[in-house]
Amino acid sequence: MMDIGPIHRKEYELDADRSEPIVIAEAPGRVHYLGEHGEPKAGLFLSSAIDRYIRVAVSVRKDNSLRFYAADLGERKRTTLINLKYKREDRWANYIKVAIQVFADLGCPVKGLNFTLSGDIPQQIGLAASQAIEVAAVVALRGLFAVDIGNKDLLGRLVAVEEAFFGKNTNTIDYLIALSAAADHFLVVDEMTLDVRPVASSLSDYHILIMDSRVPRMGVERELKRRRQDIKKGLELLSRKKPGDSFRNFVTADLVESMGNVPEELRRRSMHIVQELQRVYDAEEALKKADFQALSKIIFHAHESLRDLYEVSCPEIDWLVKRAQEFEGVLGSRMTGQGFGGCTYTIIKEAAVEDYRRRLEDYERIFGFHPYIYEVRPAGGARVVPPA
Repeated sequence: MMDIGPIHRKEYELDADRSEPIVIAEAPGRVHYLGEHGEPKAGLFLSSAIDRYIRVAVSVRKDNSLRFYAADLGERKRTTLINLKYKREDRWANYIKVAIQVFADLGCPVKGLNFTLSGDIPQQIGLAASQAIEVAAVVALRGLFAVDIGNKDLLGRLVAVEEAFFGKNTNTIDYLIALSAAADHFLVVDEMTLDVRPVASSLSDYHILIMDSRVPRMGVERELKRRRQDIKKGLELLSRKKPGDSFRNFVTADLVESMGNVPEELRRRSMHIVQELQRVYDAEEALKKADFQALSKIIFHAHESLRDLYEVSCPEIDWLVKRAQEFEGVLGSRMTGQGFGGCTYTIIKEAAVEDYRRRLEDYERIFGFHPYIYEVRPAGGARVVPPA
């Protein structure tokens, strides 16, 4: 990733020998291993930050202009505090605007600011690159203005401004992971309570590969909305027989007993939610005990559930997971992201990585899509980094 300190100075003609302070912060992307297709606002996730980051540099200007430079793209945007609003054409700069608004609302002396942005998180494949921009920007601004605000308060303000700015609900989990992550740790994240439990990784002999299937994803939001409607209706029907305001109040046996009382499609959706909750708990224990056999079964069963019960997979993704399952040295593989294409993750022995990559040539021959592979590992959370 680019060293953006010198780039920032050159872009804004700052003299390295003078005392203009530059604050640089970075925030990681993230992967959900289990749980992301769960009950809205009550999900339970097994996730981690990954060692791919967005970096944001910020310094003060002498005028009242807000300047933005995306070093990787060679793009520049500008606005002022009075005109700090969403503009479609500003794309990536809109996320930095959200961070600026957080500190303007706190009463900080926001006037003229320079920003430089760079990163190596793959875009638009479900690794939370946009949220990483916002988190890196708020952490950099917190350092620049020397504001005494903790991560929990910062998280709440960031989510509130994001929702007001873009006019839609946002996912708190991605911000929480970016702020809470620890190097070489997985995270059990409770969306209901916003509690985070770090779990030390016992997978030092394994690599994690993110496979972008390159499958075009059309009509995803429509299908996901239908799934959310299904599970809402499923919960309502289950609650008529056994009181409960969340799927956490139910177990697999309740779904089995519901046969005939709950439409089969709703029962399958609900079964996925209930069993996925238990898989997160079971995976946490397997990681703590380094029980790789148990963890492997959990991951593969999770994909089968997404395929057969929640029905958000597709033939290309299923092929990738099945091929991984047949490969010696693979601990587990599963869809990750919104589904209907997108990505898989595969946990694989280091010695098997190159052979695995070569064998995936069959995927392009069969389906006509050239996959992209990104190697990642569980990483630490957002932080201020020293400028060069």
